[in-house]
Amino acid sequence: MVLDELAERAGVRLSSGKGARARALAGEGRLAGRRVVLARPTTYMNESGGPVRGLLDYHHLPATDLVVLHDELDLPFASVRLKRGGGEGGHNGLRSISRSLGTRDYLRVRIGIGRPPGRQDPADFVLKDFAAPERRELGLLVAEAADATEELLVRGLEGAQNLVHPRS
Repeated sequence: MVLDELAERAGVRLSSGKGARARALAGEGRLAGRRVVLARPTTYMNESGGPVRGLLDYHHLPATDLVVLHDELDLPFASVRLKRGGGEGGHNGLRSISRSLGTRDYLRVRIGIGRPPGRQDPADFVLKDFAAPERRELGLLVAEAADATEELLVRGLEGAQNLVHPRS
């Protein structure tokens, strides 16, 4: 949903043209004054590393320029955090990307979805639809995550973190 918002802001239409070889829908455009390649792998999430590697190779981009948008169980619902590198926290999509790139040194926009209630399996939780109260906040969360991504492009990691992360 955040990627769709960014594509709309950038006037980018994601298609399988050049991204077909990389098994992704992709499009090029300008976002926050910078040239960007927006992409959504068409593989299963836990196999997204191959398409990401293929797109970086095709566009001659280093892994350090990669920004991955992903859901984050370890953050409360509707929170957004930015970071570079670190562990995958059990996220199989991140694990696949890190393995394919041979590094964890890429930027991440972590979008909080919260922990599953009770003893619900986390794999089942991430695949289910949002609850009614969450759906009411979803538009704001998508906009905030898209804004955070644009700030990351404009200000760099530290500058964007200073704006996006709440003060304690």
